[in-house]
Formats: sequence, C-alpha cells, structure tokens
Amino acid sequence: MRANLFNKIWDLHTVGQLSSGQDQLFIGLHLVHEVTSPQAFQMLKERDLAVRHPERTFATVDHIVPTSTQTRPFADALAEKMMQAIEKNADEHDISFFGLDSQNQGIVHVIGPELGLTQPGMTIACGDSHTSTHGAFGAIAFGIGTSQVRDVLVSQTLAMSRPRVRRISIDGALGQGVYSKDVILRIIAELGVNGGIGYAYEFSGTAIRAMNMEARMSICNMSIEGGARVGYINPDDVTFEYLDGRPYAPKDMARATAFWQSIASDDDADYDDIVVFDADTIEPMVTWGINPGQAVGVTKTTPEIAALPNEERETAEQAYRHMDLEEAQPVGGIPIDVAFIGSCTNSRITDLREAAHIARGRRVANGVKALVVPGSRQVHRQAVEEGLDKIFTDAGFEWRAAGCSMCLAMNPDQLQGREICASSSNRNFIGRQGSPTGRTMLMSPAMVAAAAVKGEITDVRELQ
Repeated sequence: MRANLFNKIWDLHTVGQLSSGQDQLFIGLHLVHEVTSPQAFQMLKERDLAVRHPERTFATVDHIVPTSTQTRPFADALAEKMMQAIEKNADEHDISFFGLDSQNQGIVHVIGPELGLTQPGMTIACGDSHTSTHGAFGAIAFGIGTSQVRDVLVSQTLAMSRPRVRRISIDGALGQGVYSKDVILRIIAELGVNGGIGYAYEFSGTAIRAMNMEARMSICNMSIEGGARVGYINPDDVTFEYLDGRPYAPKDMARATAFWQSIASDDDADYDDIVVFDADTIEPMVTWGINPGQAVGVTKTTPEIAALPNEERETAEQAYRHMDLEEAQPVGGIPIDVAFIGSCTNSRITDLREAAHIARGRRVANGVKALVVPGSRQVHRQAVEEGLDKIFTDAGFEWRAAGCSMCLAMNPDQLQGREICASSSNRNFIGRQGSPTGRTMLMSPAMVAAAAVKGEITDVRELQ
C-alpha cells in the first residue's frame, strides 16, 4: 500500500473537504480540562447548542489544581471559579468527569492512556498543546485552541490541513542512564524547535521499539516542542499488552488488535522526509537556555555563539543573559535551588521508579526544595503501594497530590525570584514556572533526582 499510519488514519476520518482547502476530520475522542473549556462551553450556551457526542468527551481537572492541599473552595478565587465551571458544564452536558471526588482524576494526558480511552487508530483532540502524547499508541492527536474546542463539542469535527510526514528513526540501543526524555531532547536540539513545522513525526527504530509505553509517551509528548503538529509511534505488541484489560479498552481485544495492526505504517510506506539517529551517541541531556532546543549532553559545555547558525545567535544571547550562564561553560556542576519531578511528560510510575532508585538512601542537598508530583491518583496509589513515596520523603522530597503542578505555574507551585529549577517537565520558556526571572533546566526524572541530592546538575550515571 505504501501508506504510513498518519495518512491511513487521516483518510479514515475525513468526512468532507471545505472550500478553504482544509479537510473536515471526525474526532474520535475529545478530552477537556478546566482551563481551555469554560469559554468554549459559554459559546455553546450563547448559541443554545448542545454537545454533539457527549459519549466521546471526557473531562478532568489538572492545570489549576493545588497539589499540597485540595480543600474546597480553593484559595485562588479564579481557580475555584474554573473548577465550578467544569463541574457545571460536565453535569449539564452529560459528560464523564474525573473530578477531585474521582479516583481517576489526574493530568489529562496521563489518565487518557491509563484508563484505556486512548487507542490506536483514533483521532484525538484536547485543548492542550501536549495532546501529541497520545500518539504513542498509534493515534493522531492534536492540541487545539478554545474556538476549536467549541467546534469539536458542537460538531465532533475539526477543519484541518494535512501535514507532511517525517520518519525519525532511532537505531541501536540506549546506554545506561539514558531515557526517552534524553532522546526527544536530542532530536529537538538537532532538528530545532521549528524543524517540525508543517510535519507529523513518526518515531521508529530499534530503540523506540524497545521502549515501554510510558517512555514512548514522553517521546510523543514533546513532539510539539520540536514544532511538529503530531508525533506518533506505530502500535505493536507492547501497545496491545498495555491496553488489555483497562476500563475503556475494547472487550474484544482480538478484533481490536487486528484492526490496530492494519493501520500501522506499511513496510514500504512513503514519507516526505527521513532522519536517522544513532542511539549509542545519545547521553543524558540538559537544557541550558530558554527553549527545549537549547540542550546539550550533560558531559558537554554550553555552545559558543559564534559556532551557532546566524538565526540562533540572538536567542542564545538572550538565553545566556536570562540564565546567567556563559559560553563554553560545563553544564555539569551548575547549582540548583528547586527540583521538580512531574508534568504530563514525566509523572508516570516508571518515571517515579527511576527517580526513586536515585533518591533511595540519599538526602536532598541543603537549600534545595524538591517536589515529586504523580500524574494521576492511580499513579499516586501505585507509588504508595510500592513504597516509592516513603523513599522520596525519607530523602527529603515533598510528596504531593496529582496535578500539573510546577510545569506551568497556574497553581501555587511556582518558582520564586531567580530560583533555578531542575525539571522533568517540557518547557523552559521565560516565566513558564511562575517567576519572570526564574530559570528552568529540563532533563529526565532520574537526572532531576541526581541534581536534587547533589545540589547541582549531575551526570546520573555517576549515581547508578
């Protein structure tokens, strides 16, 4: 057939062509949360419109939810207002809602997969840029804006232009202490934060196939940071075994699996571009600047501006001023004030296990504030059952409730002043973690744990 998964799914879900030249795509699963949905529901109310397919819409709360105490009403009046709005809207439109009284509450891109809502062959939309996470299952998943949230609510469709498809192959085996977070940071560093504009990324290769589902989700999660509209991985036995038995997974797995296998990219599929990386060359990565593409291996130094392409030099100069770093400075040894393990990128149980392995028997360095925030109540429960919470608290980490937390600072978890944070989240933009002068360095959860106990950026392989 010479067809890749992206184009197969796109064609299966195209219900019309618009005069704009865009395709009208049916959306199989719509995920909503408390931040980007209130305005969309208000638009429906003003026009006296109903949600077209409430059975395909699922809601949770994550962005503004406090993680230290979740007593209602929230201290933040705006956060409380958002909570009340999604509770009311979900009730009025008969939408399944995983609120604070649900054992399934959590970050939208964590609970979708763990509940089995996310499945191969789907089109998935959510009013959050990191919806690309769900592509790890062989779905095509889009982050959308509030007006598009309205469109999906009222029509279950989106008007979209078909992107090109780039296959990114990671061949070989990853070394000790190297995780999927390092892989995606290396890809973005090489291809650039704008390198994926106009593309969907298909991740493939022996290193990708060797990853578990949670590692694959971290890869796809940050596709958007590289400019790609979508990131996905072809479904395989790892995918099928993960989904089997989950609450919303198909009951007839044999039939579902047959279809899921059929939508995978053909062996001779066509691509608009192909890029290959050698897994053996990837080491633990650390961002030094103000976008995820400004990253280097932990054993390396920050780049010299003169050695950068002309179009990157101005941003690099801005990054050095903001981060208070210098050219050709080793990233290892940079002191930190805060360590954050969490976010939709790295808050799943395997992430916490790897971080706990580093924290076990050690102590958070003096002067460092360290937080561990599970991505969902299910992850929280499992971590407690495994004793991971005790490992963290014994080491001096704060153990929190599920939520987005310090990833984006729409809740009380924020940097103060010029604090510098070792973070397992996805963005290091200026002001992203709450303080306009705060500084963020992205890395894997294990690398964050290493930085927390050493008080500085440290090669995690030295502690393994």
